[in-house]
Amino acid sequence: MNLLKKVSLNLRLIKLKRFFGSLFYSMQRDKLERKFKDVKLLKATKLPTNIIRTEKIANGGIFYFQEEVELEIYFITTNLVRINWKPGKLPVPYAISHHNWEKVEVDFQSKDDNWLISTDDLQIIIASDGSLKFQDAKGVTLREELPPQRKIKANLTNHGWVHQAKLRPDECIYGLGERAAPFNLRTSPDNINQPKTYRMWNFDAGGIYTNGTDPLYLCIPLYMGLHSHGSYLIFYENTFPANFSFQDFAVADFEDGALRYYFTIGSPPQLIQRYTQLTGHPPLPPRWAFGYHQSRWGYEKEEVLRKVAQGFEQYNLPVSAIHLDIDCMDDFRAFTIDPDRFPSLREFTQEMAEKDIKLITIINPGVKSDRHNKLFEEGRAQGVFCKQPNGQLILAPVWGGMCAFPDFTDSQARHWWSRQYEYLLDLGIAGFWHDMNEPGVFTLWGDSTLPAYSTQHSMEGRGGDHREAHNVYGLLQAQAAYEALCEYQPEKRPFIVSRSGWAGLQRYAWTWTGDIETSWAGLQQTIPTLLNLGLSGIPYSGPDIGGFKGNPSPELYVRWFQMASFLPFFRTHSANNAKPRTPWGFGESTLNIVSKYLRLRYQLIPYFYTLAWQATQTGYPPIRPLFWADLQDTRLWNIEDAFLLGEALLVYPIIQEGKRNRNIILPKGRWYDFWNDTSLAGGQEITINAPLETIPLLVKAGSILPLEVENKLILHIYPPLEASSGGEIYSDAGDGYGDWRLDKFYLKWDEKNLKLTHQQQGNYPLTYERIQLHLHGFELHKAIVDGKQVNCEKNCLEIEEFEEVLFEGELISEYE
Repeated sequence: MNLLKKVSLNLRLIKLKRFFGSLFYSMQRDKLERKFKDVKLLKATKLPTNIIRTEKIANGGIFYFQEEVELEIYFITTNLVRINWKPGKLPVPYAISHHNWEKVEVDFQSKDDNWLISTDDLQIIIASDGSLKFQDAKGVTLREELPPQRKIKANLTNHGWVHQAKLRPDECIYGLGERAAPFNLRTSPDNINQPKTYRMWNFDAGGIYTNGTDPLYLCIPLYMGLHSHGSYLIFYENTFPANFSFQDFAVADFEDGALRYYFTIGSPPQLIQRYTQLTGHPPLPPRWAFGYHQSRWGYEKEEVLRKVAQGFEQYNLPVSAIHLDIDCMDDFRAFTIDPDRFPSLREFTQEMAEKDIKLITIINPGVKSDRHNKLFEEGRAQGVFCKQPNGQLILAPVWGGMCAFPDFTDSQARHWWSRQYEYLLDLGIAGFWHDMNEPGVFTLWGDSTLPAYSTQHSMEGRGGDHREAHNVYGLLQAQAAYEALCEYQPEKRPFIVSRSGWAGLQRYAWTWTGDIETSWAGLQQTIPTLLNLGLSGIPYSGPDIGGFKGNPSPELYVRWFQMASFLPFFRTHSANNAKPRTPWGFGESTLNIVSKYLRLRYQLIPYFYTLAWQATQTGYPPIRPLFWADLQDTRLWNIEDAFLLGEALLVYPIIQEGKRNRNIILPKGRWYDFWNDTSLAGGQEITINAPLETIPLLVKAGSILPLEVENKLILHIYPPLEASSGGEIYSDAGDGYGDWRLDKFYLKWDEKNLKLTHQQQGNYPLTYERIQLHLHGFELHKAIVDGKQVNCEKNCLEIEEFEEVLFEGELISEYE
């Protein structure tokens, strides 16, 4: 039998084993879960009745209702409050990062049949029936909640809650984590009269998804409301399955657990800052992570990877990382490398490191159930795997066959899992991407995860089932990996990409949008998905460029690549049955366009890196909706086909086949076309040209946009319309925790001169040989640097470090 026939036979045997494994598991799961089916039926629903007693406590108050219902209102800050309705199982605080808050002065008083509990910034009116009104300091009502309903289930002691709030006619809703939905979640693309239900249950989309697929891999029970009276954010600290819908009312229907949520008011940036203060700001990633990542399911051999790297060298294209999919593993066993296909991985990683290319490898949580698998035997001996109520292991089929799954809600299991990364780190692996960690398993029918009721979890010692643990499974795996990388390589910053997660994932990992379909619709869906992730506290994400499964046309690939050049996670990835997808794989004309954006991305890394540092301070996502720039312009509230990159850049991708122009709405102010310096008045709606080689890209007046070209820092200066503006650049060694510097720049225009002032903080030295200042929208006559006139040509001058530059000239004020 020749080699081809052997490979074909082995593939058939593998598929046959997976089929029978999926069949056996599906039947076993249904048998285990059958006894829980009846208890799902509701026996009754209860509402809070009258308040019978109140109690003032530090930072808030407690309200006791009839029917043994309690309401606790606790102010964490003057504008962030925790609401807790009891009874119900309180959550393990996996999402919460900050626990020690200062005392807040709270006013507690009764008025007629209502009670008022307030601070200087936020007041809550509690009615005797349990309905709540949230108002700002001026008494403007921002949210009205109905009395919550408690769902009583037969034969169970713990019950779910239904929470409802009135929505204003103009109110927009954003968030809920990762969604293949419109940006404004209140929009229903199919039938405006039928509210769409969004499921809170991390879900493996099964290799491909499209617009309307729900749920996806990373669900977060958080949403932001925006209406003409203001904006607010609400986060439900409940990991149980839930359904959300938004029509006349916002409805959150939880299957179990306590009704605990956090509420805050303010502008969208303030809301994100407070939410990430609660759940954690993202750490600063290594600088190389903002470069280009090349990946494919199908890099089966070390030599294939070497040829990919050589391709980038041959075409003089930059690349920062190459990703290894499940092909690299030995018989699909976690934390292994196939010795036949990757015989000298340590030497290969060193070879790639000399070219500044990192290797990232995949890690799946399933541990192959095999007595010859040391990892499985060790995990079973230490009791770290998920079990049934009778103590037997829960086994489910994934790539490696029947697998056991670590119980990441157990600190001992997380510690055990953390120790496994050392081997791959010693081989030179620079980062990890976690896949199949919803967790996803293979089934022929039903939910493709572990049995919801029959899978038992530690939940840090208090016990629980998979309904409660499922949504935090990926989050806790990421935590274990992050702690491992911090321990084994304390001189480096961890880089982890996780497909699944929950609130707080930003503390440990990036994410990507999973198996989006290869189509123009898939490209269109990417932008609202990323915007809602950002407004859910997840700052670093991006798509598989070109979609996961399928072969994009050269035009679709170009437009997808152009857009992705301005996203935090810049990675091409595809399925093993798709054609290899490299920048040179679509012909010379496509390569010429793609290489332009690939190089521009690397020039923009100082800007991306500064946005990342700002995220560590504020939680702001680099990718922002257009209303971030002008909240008063209601036209911007529903724009889902464009985004801001930080404060300076506005990106309007081309997302329709054959389009060579597009309509755009500009936020207030003045904007400059990045490509030709055309000056555009904000607030208007115009049509802008976009030939295939161009993506519409605008720069806001008043910006100082840093670009890096051949060890030269170029500051592109766009004079402000207002009297002053500014910008900053963060820099350090690019990894580790050593010295740093923050260069702050201030622009001031006095109708005669433009003054640029520079202040520097920190001890890290400036690594650029020269600084070039390039003015836009300004006719430069003379430049004076620290009191000395310098030569300038075509609105440019090159200097070393400086404190003050005075530009004499005049603004070019014509608009188009």
